[in-house]
Amino acid sequence: WRMSSAAVNGLAGAGGGIIAQIITYPLQTVNTRQQTERSAKKKKANGAAIANTSTLFQMLQLFQTEGWGGLYSGLKPSLIGTAASQGIYYYFYQILKNKVEDLAVARGKKGLGDGTVGMFSWLGIAAVAGSINVLLTNPIWVLVTRMQTHTQAEKKIMESKKELLLKDVARANSIEVSILKDRLYKLDSEKPRPYGTIQAVREVYRESGIRGFWKGLIPTLIMVCNPSIQFMIYETLAKRLRSKRSGKELPKKNLTAMEVFLLGAIAKLGATVVTYPLLVVKSRLQAKQEIGRNVMSRYTGTIDAIIKMIRYEGLHGFYKGMGTKIVQSVFAASVLFMVKEELVKFVVMLIARSRTVLGPSSKKR
Repeated sequence: WRMSSAAVNGLAGAGGGIIAQIITYPLQTVNTRQQTERSAKKKKANGAAIANTSTLFQMLQLFQTEGWGGLYSGLKPSLIGTAASQGIYYYFYQILKNKVEDLAVARGKKGLGDGTVGMFSWLGIAAVAGSINVLLTNPIWVLVTRMQTHTQAEKKIMESKKELLLKDVARANSIEVSILKDRLYKLDSEKPRPYGTIQAVREVYRESGIRGFWKGLIPTLIMVCNPSIQFMIYETLAKRLRSKRSGKELPKKNLTAMEVFLLGAIAKLGATVVTYPLLVVKSRLQAKQEIGRNVMSRYTGTIDAIIKMIRYEGLHGFYKGMGTKIVQSVFAASVLFMVKEELVKFVVMLIARSRTVLGPSSKKR
């Protein structure tokens, strides 16, 4: 069972991740657009501006202008990415966890510890598993970000074209004005081009070649500490809860689905608050750069993005859409943990039942 536990956890993680992704995807789309939207520093914000940036307002506006297709833009590659990410992550996490637990038990027998895995070991396990996951799946998330922000970028391009035409109209003579107005009318009637996974792949390759599929890799690798912190909090809280139960000699040591849900929520909340600025930088690097209407809000790399964000937007820029992300990621992580644990329990139960059924018949043979 210990050999197959990594595969079971990998598949369970993939299943839980897919369910969580489908449920929370509209929030994720809105959040990516919030993160990639550039805005200059503001001394005072009026009430209307605050209302217009609310998550609910943006979600309704997105649904009104683009329908379900807009809310679920990039869902297909996202589901593939989620399944791959969670599967890879949990597979390697379980392999490393098994080895570290065996080492802890061996050390405990030698009198070098209490036989349990420490907090920093959990952190290290999650970091290694997360790094492997990031290196293998980063191209998928570049495509997802592009697809989520495509319409946003197209609108910015259209706005820039309109501004140039209006300037030309102001300078033109009476004959040229009618021609320019026709162009302006055609521009207004234009709709965003269809944009799928193949178009996203071509666009990324055309802009930056193969390297383009690993854009945002540095902040993403640093962000490995997000699931590391998440799992450290989760495993520590779970361990304490189990030890309290065993101390009270309760018959059931396993955590319930609701307990796993709550522990997952607390763990993800703590991790998200700490690492959110890196997520914003990553999204901006992976999105189409036309979202930044001027050169000052376009980035050549991680350091350039951080410097320009501080200079032109202030620290506020690093926390854009954080409320949306907390709601989305905490709920998604809670669902993921709960579904994963229930799937693992179900598989363990099936294995146990198959052994009891096959046991007597094998003896008769």
